[in-house]
Amino acid sequence: MQQEETTRLIEEWTQVHGRTRDRLLPLLHMLQEEIGFVDDAAIPAIAAALNLSRADVHGVVTFYHDFRRTPAGRHVVKLCRAESCQARGGAAMERAAADRLGVAMGETRRDGQVTLEPVYCLGLCAIGPNALVDGRPVARIDAAALDRIAQEIAA
Repeated sequence: MQQEETTRLIEEWTQVHGRTRDRLLPLLHMLQEEIGFVDDAAIPAIAAALNLSRADVHGVVTFYHDFRRTPAGRHVVKLCRAESCQARGGAAMERAAADRLGVAMGETRRDGQVTLEPVYCLGLCAIGPNALVDGRPVARIDAAALDRIAQEIAA
């Protein structure tokens, strides 16, 4: 069912926006937004729709870290790994978040409730360490903030 939905979305989108190679990134963003990830099984359909090689499409999907190749958890927590946040204790918060949320960095918890990911700069350098929780910025991450995030996810 997932592949049929993906194929339908690709076809509808390319009818409106075109089938040229410069449409690849916008198409991938649309799929990510609509489905939640860019399935490897969709790569041949994307390549055919835009007259690209499968290697071209695969290269773009794997180059950009924001494209997911598997479904994310119900909640996504992104912790900043940029230098400023690291200097303000980000590494310790990363270990604490992995422990508190029960998931390793870059992974999705087995129950599918939370994905913990690195992000490289949220632009809040003066008030780090920082995170994005389901797209919402959270500054000055500390143990209390991690407890609140874990409670939000559990609710």
